[in-house]
Amino acid sequence: MNIVLLGPPGVGKGTVAGILSQKYGLPHISTGNMLREAVAKGTALGKKAKEFMDAGQLVPDDLVTDLVKERVSQPDCKNGFILDGYPRTSAQAKALQQFAAIDAVFDFKAPFKTIVERISGRRTCRKCNATYHVRYSPPKKDGVCDKCGGELVQRSDEKPDIITERLKVYEQQNKPLIDYYRNEQLLSEIDASYHITEIGRIVDQCVSVISRT
Repeated sequence: MNIVLLGPPGVGKGTVAGILSQKYGLPHISTGNMLREAVAKGTALGKKAKEFMDAGQLVPDDLVTDLVKERVSQPDCKNGFILDGYPRTSAQAKALQQFAAIDAVFDFKAPFKTIVERISGRRTCRKCNATYHVRYSPPKKDGVCDKCGGELVQRSDEKPDIITERLKVYEQQNKPLIDYYRNEQLLSEIDASYHITEIGRIVDQCVSVISRT
């Protein structure tokens, strides 16, 4: 079973992917983590990706596709995988189909207001990078990390006005990708508007689709 998860930041893709990964024994492949791992290991593709990342540029489609192709060829992907963060464009989706048949695509949806609340409430420790949420998982002492006592800060890209703009750009850029998978009859829309603590409901939606595939 080869699964693709789509959706903007803050809809719970990573959390759901982790649960589905354990339930079905499929590796959760996050493009961001994969790029960082390739760079850390100093692989040939990782070195190429690092050049773009260090320059503050997006890693080109063909290079990301090569990284994904290399990753899904590993033994742990023999029975399938869960892709999170790839593909991002219809061109990447078409390239993916050349080396991996996709069985299900989940498009996570939630109102802008809900997503903005989730992301803008995040706080990150300057020292250890532990994360909190002012509403859902607050620290014991306001502004102080429970783990190391470091200062908790809000990242610049997690401010409400920045998040809203990112979401608008995401919708515009991802419409062709959504349309592609809808035309391929692989797309299932997932209601991710539930309270984040009720993530089980979102997982159940995904499982019900998988069981029919």
